[in-house]
Amino acid sequence: MDILILVIAMVLVGLLVGYLAGFIWKDNRPIGVQGDYIAAVISAVVMGFIDWYVIPAMGFSPTMRLLGVILEPPFTALLVLWIIRKAKQ
Repeated sequence: MDILILVIAMVLVGLLVGYLAGFIWKDNRPIGVQGDYIAAVISAVVMGFIDWYVIPAMGFSPTMRLLGVILEPPFTALLVLWIIRKAKQ
C-alpha cells in the first residue's frame, strides 16, 4: 500500500512541476506542454523510488527518507526540465 501511495504522490508532484514549468520558463517549451508533463512525472517517480529504497539502505532514519521523498523529486523534475531546455538551445 505504501508503494501505491508513493507512486500516486510522485505523479501528482510531477504534474504540479510540469504545470509550474510554464510559469517559470514562459514561452520556452521545446518539447511541448505534454512533454514537460511527461518528463516531470517520470523524473519525479524515478527519484521518489530511489529515495524510498536507497536512503534506508544507506542507514539513514525514516525521517530522512521522508524528507528525501518530499524534497528531492520536485527539484529533480525541475532540474530535468531545465536540462532539456538547455540541451535544445
